[in-house]
Amino acid sequence: MAESPIDTKRVELAVRELIAALGEDPERNGLAGTPDRVARMYTEIFSGMHEDPGVHLETQFDQEFRELVLFRDVKFFSMCEHHLMPFFGTAHIAYIPDGHITGLSKIVRCFKALAARPQVQERLTGEMADLLMERLKPMGCAVVVEARHMCMEMRGVRAPGSLITTSALRGAIKDKDATRNELFTLIAGGR
Repeated sequence: MAESPIDTKRVELAVRELIAALGEDPERNGLAGTPDRVARMYTEIFSGMHEDPGVHLETQFDQEFRELVLFRDVKFFSMCEHHLMPFFGTAHIAYIPDGHITGLSKIVRCFKALAARPQVQERLTGEMADLLMERLKPMGCAVVVEARHMCMEMRGVRAPGSLITTSALRGAIKDKDATRNELFTLIAGGR
């Protein structure tokens, strides 16, 4: 695994300073290792910051399939860039191939790379749809994201369990009622 470009020593110093600024002793037994743990955690959860998520979509295969392909219930975690608190949930990602497909895991890897950076749900949803259109050149695509935001549940309005839904529809899925209806029926399947 390549070394992360995240400056973990600098993160450690910042976390140590934050602990002290909160009025705690960064050397206290329970906190002494926290700066190192947080630095390693940030390296992991922000791993998508320094990669091109579209690289996952470079693997493509010729396939005369021009019907809906849906990745339903893709679980993910991300970090709200406004408060550096988690948001997490489920993504539903669909596309209609136009003569070529990609490996099944590639779409999930692409989405998770986009989620592994400071984000807002609206941008994450749109970025994934735009990448699919740009790299796969499908007849259409859709991304629907349902997420809970800790910045809204633990602080501020304090609305535990609130579910935020965003969608980005492109091409034939946006333009054709029957295709769009098929997609939402499949997403809702089993619920």
